[in-house]
Amino acid sequence: MVRVTEIPTKKAKHVKKFGKLVLEDGTVFDGMGFGYSTTAFGEAVFNTGMAGYIEALTDPSYSGQILTLTYPLVGNYGVPDLLEKDQDGIPKNFESDRIQARGLVVHELSLTASHWDISMTLDEWLYREKIPGISGIDTRALTTKLRTNGVMMAALAVSEREIDELDLKKQLAASKKYNNEEFMEVVSVREPRVYGQENESIVVVDTGVKNAILRNIRQLGYKVIRVPWNYPIKEILSYNPKGVVLSNGPGDPLKCSKTMDTAKELIEKNIPTLGICLGAQILGLAGGATTYKLKYGHRGQNKSCIDLDNNKVYVTSQNHGYCIDPESLKKTDFKLWFSNTDDKTVEGIKHKQKKIIAVQFHPEASPGPYDCMFVFEELKKLIGEENAKR
Repeated sequence: MVRVTEIPTKKAKHVKKFGKLVLEDGTVFDGMGFGYSTTAFGEAVFNTGMAGYIEALTDPSYSGQILTLTYPLVGNYGVPDLLEKDQDGIPKNFESDRIQARGLVVHELSLTASHWDISMTLDEWLYREKIPGISGIDTRALTTKLRTNGVMMAALAVSEREIDELDLKKQLAASKKYNNEEFMEVVSVREPRVYGQENESIVVVDTGVKNAILRNIRQLGYKVIRVPWNYPIKEILSYNPKGVVLSNGPGDPLKCSKTMDTAKELIEKNIPTLGICLGAQILGLAGGATTYKLKYGHRGQNKSCIDLDNNKVYVTSQNHGYCIDPESLKKTDFKLWFSNTDDKTVEGIKHKQKKIIAVQFHPEASPGPYDCMFVFEELKKLIGEENAKR
């Protein structure tokens, strides 16, 4: 006899509300509100991934943004246990300790969620974290508009009562612009945190680090010391780290001037360093390059990049709105390492003399393909070269 195990199923609770999404160009989308009844303001962006809404929503790089998921059905596998952690105390299923996006936009919310590891439905999770969501709108039309006109500010309102459209537009016009926001005090730790007991350590400068980065460094065999974004280089070096990682994060890299100062010292002192996403931009700026804002960013799990060292193409996970200017690299000591096969944007750089590397994509994935996990091993190789010289 074959024994059938029943898979847990949960029904949506915080749904069928009024919902309205307004863009700064005046475009209005009406739909079903779900999650928490409130009004959120942020930069409207889209992600083309087919799964991974849990990891995406908790990625600190989405701080200050209203996230649109282009995959048509969202929420069908619910949300796992919020408290489950690994042996180092790092959450297993989430990329930070809370939802970072300010709002969620989907075409269709699954009103029934089923998964062996389910703890709650997506709408329950948003309600608990006081995040509004909207379903039942044409996300294709919204994405096309953002691709054509570029990302723009938006207001997302969810309510049990009819929403005053004119008043919402007025509130949006008066809201703070994404480019003017300061994110580091929101996404970075205030005090150092330690993961693991090993003698040899890697310091992670937290400008919005994902938990997957911490997990991958632990898998390399190093203790992780996570420090605030503005931690002085003297304090970082007091840990005698084998290497340093400058993490991903939200916003304009030019607003991370203190992290940039640290990056300049890391380059000067030739400390083995890996920059990821925002960390790559910060290293580029520290080396004399310039950055710029992309029209609609790279956010998804199927972005192809070519490794110019071996001419191989890798599928990468990405989430960024800013990029290094490739022309500006010519006046620096960095060389191009990875290039985007679609738009030729900079996806990775290497220092010509120093032990400094950086990638614009997310080698840790979460969500996404694991094709580029070797980037962490590249950092380990740099550390090994230093040990050999000693």
